Amino acid sequence: MGTQQILLIVLSVIIVGIAVAVGITMFNAQATNSNRQAIMGDMNNLASSALAFYKTPTTHGGGGSAWGTVDELGAWLGYDYVSGTGCTTGNGTYTFSIATDVLTIVGIGTEIGNNGSTNVSGQLVVTGATSGIVASVLN
Repeated sequence: MGTQQILLIVLSVIIVGIAVAVGITMFNAQATNSNRQAIMGDMNNLASSALAFYKTPTTHGGGGSAWGTVDELGAWLGYDYVSGTGCTTGNGTYTFSIATDVLTIVGIGTEIGNNGSTNVSGQLVVTGATSGIVASVLN
């Protein structure tokens, strides 16, 4: 085999290696972004259901303009709720905390986030009386 042919083979191997590395990086970035969007979507669904609980009268099984306890809210929401801890979907794990008229939902995804060490996460703050929802992506 001539020198020129060996050089072309080596060059081809290098180009294919770079293409594979770029493809893997793009796949991982897409998986992270998809998981981030999925947990934000799940948290929006949870917030909507939580507001329905908040506004439903106690005579109909709701909170009657109160969040009630985390366990009461979790039972209303469903989503494989585990008493005292939160709920889980295929996209991540969600925990609830209640302070006065504010419900905070924190979601931890299943993919590693942008920092490369912790999973994708987000937070949603729901104010009961005003039905306000504020979202923030933590990682």
